[in-house]
Amino acid sequence: MKYWLFKTEPDVFSIDDLIREKLSYWEGVRNYQARNYLRDEVKLGDLVLFYHSRLEPPGVVGIAEVAKEASPDPYQFDPNHKYFDPKLKGTEPRWFGVHLKPHTKFLEMISLDLLKKTKGLEKMVVTQKGSRLSIQPVTKKEFEIVTKLAGVKIP
Repeated sequence: MKYWLFKTEPDVFSIDDLIREKLSYWEGVRNYQARNYLRDEVKLGDLVLFYHSRLEPPGVVGIAEVAKEASPDPYQFDPNHKYFDPKLKGTEPRWFGVHLKPHTKFLEMISLDLLKKTKGLEKMVVTQKGSRLSIQPVTKKEFEIVTKLAGVKIP
């Protein structure tokens, strides 16, 4: 099993949206490194720190679980959709997404400031200056520290 952090803007898609939908396709990733993680490394059963960005403060609000591995993002081919990719040639997909299901909503957000101040998270990708990647690997130890901060025990 691997661990991840997925960033989302809560006014676009929040943890409450995921809980309401019960299963959701994570579409719209248009960064090659994030795409490579989704396509090649994110696997069924992996756990995801669900991170709300563009908030003050931003932070981790819960955990999602990968319910279905990568498949081509259908919106890349739809000229009427905001995630349409006009640079595609033919029907060969460039962009991928995974299906997530809710796992745990934290009682309180674990803010980015707290993550930065917490021993053991110094090298966590999200705490690094200039870290903007929407899909990020998280070590098992980092995942355990974050869930402990949230008062959540994951078996």
